[in-house]
Amino acid sequence: MASPAAIQRSQLPPPSSSPLQRLSTFKSPTTATPPPPSASPLDSFASDPILSPFLSPSFSSTSFSSAALSSGSPASTAERLHNAIRLLESQLRSEVLSRHSDLLNQLSSIKHAEHALSTVRSAVSSLQSSIRRVRSELSDPYNSIHSKTVQLSNLHHTTELLQHTIRILRLSKKLRDLVSASEDEPEKLDLAKAAQLHCEILSMCDEYDLIGIDVVEEELRYVREIGDRLRSEAMKVLERGMEGLNQAEVGTGLQVFYNLGELKMTVEQLVNKYKGIGVKSISAALDMKAISAASGGGGGGPGGIRGTGTPQIGGGAKAREALWQRMGSCMEQLHSIVLAVWHLQRVLSKKRDPFTHVLLLDEVIKEGDPMLTDRVWEGLVKAFANQMKSTFTASSFVKEIFTMGYPKLFSMIENLLERISRDTDVKGVLPAISLEGKDQMVAAVEIFQTAFLSLSLSRLSDLVNTNFPVSSRGSVPSKEQISRILARIQEEVEAVQLDARLTLLVLRGIGKVLILLAERAEYQISAGPEARQITGPATTAQVKNFALCQHLQEIHTRVSSMISGLPAIAADVLSASLGLIYGVARDAVTPLFKAMIDRLESCILEIHEQNFGVLGMDAAMDNNASPYMEELQKCILHFRTEFLSRLLPSSANSATAGAESICTQLVRTMASRVLTFFIRHASLVRPLSESGKLRMARDMAELELTVGQNLFPVEQLGPPYRALRAFRPLIFLETAQLESSPLLQDLPPSVILHHLYSRGPDDLQSPMQRNKLTALQYSLWLDSQGEDQIWKGIKATLDDYAAKVRSRGDKEFSPVYPLMHQLGSSLTENNTNVSLKS
Repeated sequence: MASPAAIQRSQLPPPSSSPLQRLSTFKSPTTATPPPPSASPLDSFASDPILSPFLSPSFSSTSFSSAALSSGSPASTAERLHNAIRLLESQLRSEVLSRHSDLLNQLSSIKHAEHALSTVRSAVSSLQSSIRRVRSELSDPYNSIHSKTVQLSNLHHTTELLQHTIRILRLSKKLRDLVSASEDEPEKLDLAKAAQLHCEILSMCDEYDLIGIDVVEEELRYVREIGDRLRSEAMKVLERGMEGLNQAEVGTGLQVFYNLGELKMTVEQLVNKYKGIGVKSISAALDMKAISAASGGGGGGPGGIRGTGTPQIGGGAKAREALWQRMGSCMEQLHSIVLAVWHLQRVLSKKRDPFTHVLLLDEVIKEGDPMLTDRVWEGLVKAFANQMKSTFTASSFVKEIFTMGYPKLFSMIENLLERISRDTDVKGVLPAISLEGKDQMVAAVEIFQTAFLSLSLSRLSDLVNTNFPVSSRGSVPSKEQISRILARIQEEVEAVQLDARLTLLVLRGIGKVLILLAERAEYQISAGPEARQITGPATTAQVKNFALCQHLQEIHTRVSSMISGLPAIAADVLSASLGLIYGVARDAVTPLFKAMIDRLESCILEIHEQNFGVLGMDAAMDNNASPYMEELQKCILHFRTEFLSRLLPSSANSATAGAESICTQLVRTMASRVLTFFIRHASLVRPLSESGKLRMARDMAELELTVGQNLFPVEQLGPPYRALRAFRPLIFLETAQLESSPLLQDLPPSVILHHLYSRGPDDLQSPMQRNKLTALQYSLWLDSQGEDQIWKGIKATLDDYAAKVRSRGDKEFSPVYPLMHQLGSSLTENNTNVSLKS
């Protein structure tokens, strides 16, 4: 029987031809099959409370021993452990026996692997020996090549240094020749070309590291000296060009610094320099100590400046004049600075490098950065605003000057802004300052504007409070006091009239003062029965009301005249306050005129108590006016004598002196109402005989004369006067002539129709008779209705008349019936706009 070793050898693969092939046989056999699985003792351990702790990853022998000893049966535990050990050993033995052939195969593979590794080890040693031999054969040529390569590199580097050095020497010679050629005439030196040579020399030295070469160092000292000279000359040319607004000189200076590679830095320095000059100019303009010294005040003597910024006694006028002079100089300085920086920015935005075609502005300002003028203006405005704010709180003297003289201060600023805008208004070029920048400058002095407007309002308010005191209701200001108020208002307007914006602000303050004045005047107006009486002489309350009305009328007229030459927006600003003034002035006398109109209407209403239907020659030959007309004339004459003479003292029969006055308008309205009211009730008179017509014609003539002489020229009253002139001949026309008469055009339809009732039969009742109304009631109804509604009322009476005629069996109507129908329809259609305004 073959031994296990022989069996193992018979199962090994045949020997390989090389050690690597033999090494590849070291692998696990794939044909062997593992024994069938049996129950593992570990499963029994897991269910055993004594042995299960040995399976835990956190097992501790010390803890287990302590627990076994403390359990009371350590011998039993030890016996259980020995049995477990014997079980594990038995299981291990069984596993080894079941895999005996596999273990033998693995052992044989390890032996073959050891043999293959020994063969590889010998081959590697042979390869290393060969490599050492090759290294020794190649090292000498390599060292030789490396040495030659270093020599060649040094030769190349030396050659380049020599070439660049020669190039620098040539450029330096060109620079020397260029400079020496202009020694007699320095202004002919080509600064741009010299700067380009200077920059090229320094750039080559830095790029090729030529520092340390004696000949180069010697040339560099000269080049640097020339560079300082070029910078100085270029800066002079640049600043001269900026101050003189010479584009050629500014372009030359910028090109020099661009060639020097210092354009951005130089422009930054220039901008900061000019901004600093402007800030210093602003501070110097408001330096009260310097102002006092310049005006001859000195520091501590009479006229000098005190610690609070207020001049000593006797030095105020000189200090004030010096302050304004310094402010003027400051504005000139700011104008020059902004214009110079704008000119620099303008040239930068137009000039390009002739070789690279790079826009110089792009080298100075990157995208998103503010423009040069914006930076300078922002700094100047900020400094100006801070200085103004500081001066307002620190110097009462300057505060007072700038507050009272704010129009002059604002005019200086406005002139500065206007000059800058005008001088920098060039097509295709950005202006020096934007609208926002202008507003910022104006806002810098807004604190003085507020104080100025407050002072203006205070002066006017104090004047109104003095002349219209609340505590004294009975006193009325005199004409002189009103004149002082108007003169003060005119002074406030004239002080700012050159500036539209400031004028509107002052006008708003004037509007507030006018409202205050109207409120005070309204408080002074008397409104009791004594202010409305018209039968006796003018009372004290009425005289006071007349004075207030005239004063307010004068204020309204004068202020309206002041703003007549200003833009329309000025009238809009004062429209509400002037309207309030006008309303209060009208309210002061309106109750009187209303009471008088009521009295005159009551006199006219007495026409219905007269008998105009009487027949006879005695009535026709009577040249006296009717009693009601005589009473009307007396009332008008009394009103003229006692009241209108005070309200319209200049003229009795002409409206030229007060054509636009409140009282003139009220008198015109009264006169128109008297004529209109008379015609209305004259048309309602019924019956009207021929002698009655003559009497009514005399009354109308008396009315025209009385109104024209004592109230208002009747020729200027328009439709009411034309209606009166037309009604007088109309009453004498035959009924058949009425339809074609041109007189109808000047009369309202209601007047014509009412008059026709007097020509009709008694059973043709008028609306007043039909509705059993008094003349006053019917008149009030007529005031509230239009012509179309009046015609409806008249037409209803015509329908009633027609019904009565038909009920009697009559076949003919009164001649006025069809005429009234025809006239009513046509007149209401054609003369809708012809009416008398009450």
